[in-house]
This record gives sequence, C-alpha cells and structure tokens, in this order.
Amino acid sequence: MPEVIFAGPEGRLEGRYQKGKGDNPPVALVLHPHPMFGGSMNNRATYELYQMFVRRGFSTMRFNFRGVGRSQGEYDQGQGELADAATALDYMQQLNPNAPFAWVAGFSFGSWIAMQLLMRRPEIVGFICGSTPANLYDFSFLAPCPSSGLIIHAELDKICVPEETKSMVERTRTQKGRKVEFAVSPGADHFFESHMEDFLSMAETYLDARLANERPEGDYHGEKPT
Repeated sequence: MPEVIFAGPEGRLEGRYQKGKGDNPPVALVLHPHPMFGGSMNNRATYELYQMFVRRGFSTMRFNFRGVGRSQGEYDQGQGELADAATALDYMQQLNPNAPFAWVAGFSFGSWIAMQLLMRRPEIVGFICGSTPANLYDFSFLAPCPSSGLIIHAELDKICVPEETKSMVERTRTQKGRKVEFAVSPGADHFFESHMEDFLSMAETYLDARLANERPEGDYHGEKPT
C-alpha cells in the first residue's frame, strides 16, 4: 500500500493509496475516527474498510486528517477535516479521471465527515459508516440523503447508544430510489474491538450486493463479488 503525500488546504496530507484493478476502476475514500481521541488512518476499522475496497478492485485511499501523523495543520472542529476529505477525493480523481463512480466510508467522527462529503459530491453513489455518533453531531443536513448506504452500529456502544443513531436514520429523508440501512452488531462496543469480523462481514455483504445489483455486466472492472 504505497504511501502518498499530497497538498491539502493547510499543508501536506499523509495517506495510503492503492491503485485499483482494470482500466477505469471506481474510487473509494475511507475516513478515520476523531483526531483528538487517537483517531488515525491506522485505526483498525479504517484499515479493514480500506482493505475491503482494495480487494474489490477499487482505487482506494485512507489518509490522516490535518494534525494527525505527518499531516500538517491543526484540528478544525470538522470544517477543516471536511475540506481535507474533499481534497483527498479530488486527488484520487486526478489519478483516476475516468472512474465511473465513487464510494465513501467512515468510522465514528469519520462517518460524520463522510456523510457531509456525499451531500456535496454527486459522484458518490454509496457509503458504509460505522459507529455513527448521532448524539454528538447534527445530521440534519441529510435533507434528503442523495445516496444509498449502510450504517453499522454496536449494540453496547457507550459513546452513542444505537437507539439514537437508529432514530436519526429513521428520520432521514432520502431521494427517490435511495435507502439508508441500519444494522446492529450484537455484543460489540464502539470500536468493535472483539467483533471486527462481524463488522466487516456486514460491510462486505452490503457492498457485494450493491456491486452485483447495480452495475451492468462487464461494466465493473474490479474483482467480481462472490
């Protein structure tokens, strides 16, 4: 997984990027948990989501928000981090100018940034988010949500109880033909520390079903879902 350094809004940003399979692979961007609480692109859930997209042939990136690792700048309450994410997506699209579509994934704080990004970028056709903290951040900007996606939550999440995120999902309006799905991992905590396989299985099942059902035969150049 090659290291990349690219220009961000407040200085260089550090990432890991894997070129996809085929001539025109889709792109996927994975966003990490809160920078002020130890979140980085090496968070396990972030790493596993990254690898999930790589295995399916996407050109995939995860990166450190400003002020994390070797990324320059300082934490900016989400506004700067959203600008970082938009810049990262721009960077990937420069490397993949003919990408047919994009996905975004995020974990905890990263899911808040991911869902703001998809509201601004029509090329994002799907999302997968984990431990979305609906009690800590306002998600009313999803009005309506333009893309279908999956939110996976932990049953024993003490940072944000699943009922709050489920309520947010139920209140979220979607564009016609779009659906936000909600799944709970039994017995898991916020970071899925002993339930990562269950988290990843839910994510993979959802992604494979979307890729199989929504792409015409021969139009997807990555690894065919099984």
